Amino acid sequence: MERATVPAIHARYAAPDFELPNQFGEPVRLAALRGAPVLLVFYPFAFSGVCSAELDELESARAEFARAGIRIVAVSCDSKYSLRAYAENRGYSFDLLADFWPHGRVAEAYGAFDAALGRPLRASFIIDGAGAVRAEVRSGPGTPRPLQAYRDAFKELAES
Repeated sequence: MERATVPAIHARYAAPDFELPNQFGEPVRLAALRGAPVLLVFYPFAFSGVCSAELDELESARAEFARAGIRIVAVSCDSKYSLRAYAENRGYSFDLLADFWPHGRVAEAYGAFDAALGRPLRASFIIDGAGAVRAEVRSGPGTPRPLQAYRDAFKELAES
């Protein structure tokens, strides 16, 4: 089993801007979220086991992240209709964004798209309030990203 990779906070680079519909069809634009940190989480498929476990864990920690001013945004290539059913079924209160068409365009902009399988990779990006990517957390197929990696990255970001 491949372990999650958690690099230290690194030099800033601009997070690619995007606008995608959430599970309610409302547009969410990354640039509009500036001013507060964002946890951008790409995941392969709604309703899959590892993805659901990861997002369940994020939902259980959502209040903790919200107290720190961190916005959670999760992205897959599923349609907004599937994502709405998924959010309702699992009780997710954060935005699930549909990178449905053009298929995987945003995931590809982040280097988080597996073109051979037509799905996002397990890749998360810690974005500061100025819109810069400060850290990445990645893991291989079937390997969940550890929630503690996000906590550690945001703690290090706050201290930098």
